[in-house]
Amino acid sequence: MTGIKLCGLTRPQDIAAINGLKADWAGFVLAPGSRRTVTPGQLQQLHRQLNADIKAVGVFQNQPLPLLLSLLKKGWLDIAQLHGQEDFAYVSRLRQQSGKPVIQAFNIRTAEDLRRAAQSPADWVLLDAVSPGSGQCFDWSWLQSFERPYFLAGGLNPDNVAEAVRVLRPFAVDVSSGIECEGHKDPEKMKQFVSAVRLAEQAAGPAGLAGQPTERYEE
Repeated sequence: MTGIKLCGLTRPQDIAAINGLKADWAGFVLAPGSRRTVTPGQLQQLHRQLNADIKAVGVFQNQPLPLLLSLLKKGWLDIAQLHGQEDFAYVSRLRQQSGKPVIQAFNIRTAEDLRRAAQSPADWVLLDAVSPGSGQCFDWSWLQSFERPYFLAGGLNPDNVAEAVRVLRPFAVDVSSGIECEGHKDPEKMKQFVSAVRLAEQAAGPAGLAGQPTERYEE
């Protein structure tokens, strides 16, 4: 079954919407510089309102390891997502010292980016467009032979996510700008996105290898 991650949540009404939709992961941007960035204090308040069945994912970018460890150990996050130039040693240290899962994001420009993603020691990889948050997709045809479970991101929205699920059968799909209106999460678009994924799943039948959920990836 394809998982659903709704990312870039910033407001209590975003949490109310995701709770009602029962998505699998809620994404919170902790990296500076984004209009979707929340402070640790805001994260704590939003996490308190989040349904316990929904995993909280913190999105970071080239930030000090102690910051990530602190937020993970406080219980405000269940998973760390790395969206910068963190090397594999950093990923391994974060996994070992936190005891929590890690998602490592890769901007897919060439086949070499996919080869590097396949080698990551993270629990999961997230495959994104060259410019995250731009609403642009990358060439999905490159993923036909990519066998590792992955989060698909980059340009997804309620209109194209069903095709992505049917054709690629990703482990999960990740959306942020595709469920926004005038810079904020739109409850109706969130609902449409989740419904499109679930309907496509039902129509597609059993998942292939790329859709198999895997808790740990071993080299």
